[in-house]
Amino acid sequence: MPLVTTGELVTRAATARSAVAAFNIITLEHVEAVITGAESLGAPVVLQVSENAVKFRYGRLLPLARAAVVAAERAAVPVALHLDHVRSDDLLRQAADAGFGSVMYDAAHLPYAENLAATRAAADWAHSQGLWIEAELGEVGGKQGRPALDAHAPGARTDPAEARAFVADSGVDALAVAIGSAHAMTERTATLDHDLLKRLTTTLDVPLVLHGSSGVRDDELTAAVAGGIAKVNVGTALNIAMTGAIREFLAAHPEAVDSRTYLSVGRDAMAEAARRIIQLLGR
Repeated sequence: MPLVTTGELVTRAATARSAVAAFNIITLEHVEAVITGAESLGAPVVLQVSENAVKFRYGRLLPLARAAVVAAERAAVPVALHLDHVRSDDLLRQAADAGFGSVMYDAAHLPYAENLAATRAAADWAHSQGLWIEAELGEVGGKQGRPALDAHAPGARTDPAEARAFVADSGVDALAVAIGSAHAMTERTATLDHDLLKRLTTTLDVPLVLHGSSGVRDDELTAAVAGGIAKVNVGTALNIAMTGAIREFLAAHPEAVDSRTYLSVGRDAMAEAARRIIQLLGR
């Protein structure tokens, strides 16, 4: 099936009051697992390659991106390819030629004015290439003497009025908002600020994205989708599933040396984790 765009899937999900699952991939096993999970439900899905994943792959984007494109084109469900958490302008400018239909430009660690300027430039470039662009806004500094907070720093919250101005001035197509989740959580203990999400949903006219969802309980996730989140990013949950399954297999089979034996177990565990999350989000 031909690649679709993230924007198309997110728009469709927002209209249906559901959310599209966007999974961060690191290996070919991640790619195959996510697509297998999506195919088991007949659901669309987004494959995401982060800047950190590119660094892990010796700084080379194309090997993983090309594998993801080929796998997506052979999938029985719609699959989009998204370049995630990009801070490098050089990497950003590789997106279109590598098969990506969308990017998430991450300047949320910068002071507001610098974040806005960098994101505006990234959005202008992305749109010139036909790319859908997502950005992120945490908490602007200066309140009670506090510095700016990255969108997923503890305690960060996105202010609706600031978010409205940021979206209008930057021209982005979607916004990842800080409502209580955090990246790389291995325990599902995050509590989301649903009142804030309601205010953001009524204030903004672009789709909202939840990052750091691996640390959020099922009931909190479904409430967030009902409250207006249209794209849910998932990364750590896949790695927990893969690592746990491989660890258990190797403990039971200390003689194993063929990597296919334990990688297949890890891939199956990730496929099941992806299937569960996609189903939870209503796709």
